[in-house]
Amino acid sequence: MNKDDYKQFIPLWFAEDIGDGDHTTLACIPADAMGKSQLIIKEDGVLAGVDVAREIFHAFDPALKMTVFIPDGSEVKRGDIAFVVEGKVQSLLQTERLMLNIMQRMSGVATRTRQYVKALEGTKTRVLDTRKTTPGLRLLEKEAVRIGGGTNHRIGLFDMILLKDNHVDFAGGIENAIRRTNQYLKEKGKDLKIEIEVRNFDEIEQVLRTGGVDRIMLDNFTPADTRKAVEMIAGRYEIESSGGITFDTMLDYARCGVDFISVGALTHSVKSLDMSFKAVED
Repeated sequence: MNKDDYKQFIPLWFAEDIGDGDHTTLACIPADAMGKSQLIIKEDGVLAGVDVAREIFHAFDPALKMTVFIPDGSEVKRGDIAFVVEGKVQSLLQTERLMLNIMQRMSGVATRTRQYVKALEGTKTRVLDTRKTTPGLRLLEKEAVRIGGGTNHRIGLFDMILLKDNHVDFAGGIENAIRRTNQYLKEKGKDLKIEIEVRNFDEIEQVLRTGGVDRIMLDNFTPADTRKAVEMIAGRYEIESSGGITFDTMLDYARCGVDFISVGALTHSVKSLDMSFKAVED
């Protein structure tokens, strides 16, 4: 992720939190008071958001000095100190909650993702994220998936074609949906990968007859049916399993030989990783 992709949101985040001023801090902390705070990890997990935190501190007060001890993607334990920030106390207090909210959320996503990635070790299957993200935080949550070792699916509706069941039904069937999509891409001069969702073996047969796609998504297939589907598709298109797959059942699908498993739970129902930003007393 390029930092320019999310820097546009930083002023909005500050406006939401600070408004016309942090009157608590302004009321009791002298403007020239200097200090130091450290990010303390309070539970085991995977750290994510350090680079974003640096941009937040710099955007608010370029004079803040950040010293990083643990980089993004590292596995951390309770009691670890990830970084220290020195500068005006007013700046430390006003950036604290925004930085923590983002780092806790991103680290929670990265931690969950790492668990899935480790569970799939020994298979060829990669875990994918989805568009089931927090509005306004998608880029950060998908970056956290990447930091945790997962693979990003499409970012939004603009960077890949995904023909889901509703698209197919409204288009009048699989063949119509695929042919119209390829014609559209040709007319618009766009080079986008095409993925199509299938619900049963008949729909797989229709896709195989029609062609013109890059990946087939098996929606709500059982492991047994997934294995049969892989035998039908393997070597022709990439294969993704999706729908109702849990951490406990994921390996059953991976062992069928699918290339990807998409997991909405990486982002839509993740517990944030606990951490705090505390003053360092000299």
